[in-house]
Amino acid sequence: MISRRTLLAGGVALGAAAIAGSVFPWIDDAEARAYPFQLTDAQWRSRLTPQQYAILREKATERPFTHPLNHEKRKGTFRCAGCEQPLFASRTKFDSGTGWPSFYQPLPGRVGTSTDRDLGYARTEVHCARCGGHLGHVFDDGPRPTGLRYCMNGGAMTFAPATG
Repeated sequence: MISRRTLLAGGVALGAAAIAGSVFPWIDDAEARAYPFQLTDAQWRSRLTPQQYAILREKATERPFTHPLNHEKRKGTFRCAGCEQPLFASRTKFDSGTGWPSFYQPLPGRVGTSTDRDLGYARTEVHCARCGGHLGHVFDDGPRPTGLRYCMNGGAMTFAPATG
């Protein structure tokens, strides 16, 4: 037989878990997932520039209109600066006027999303599906055909021009 005290304690524990999930978003964060490409913190720090590390590993945001990739117009592929996975084809890039490189569609299976509540409200964070590095956020105010705006930090990516 379950006592009233046990039932009450169980209810409190369930309530606390539910509150923790909404108040502490890192409980269901991209960082907690296992990714195919993993490095130690020391390896990440030696592999990345300080700006890349801050963005990819600490979810920092670069100042708008400051990264050269915002102005990149050549044909090619935008890749994760952490693991070099191709993320976006240049044909999907557009000028959103926000100051960050913006795309309407990632390459299939190359990015993942999670909920970010760092500003006190829910946003959709975008991360590299291979290494989990923070790339930016996706919004529903983009152009056709998807209506999405993948607003990425230039420092989270590199650019590989098309050859030939």
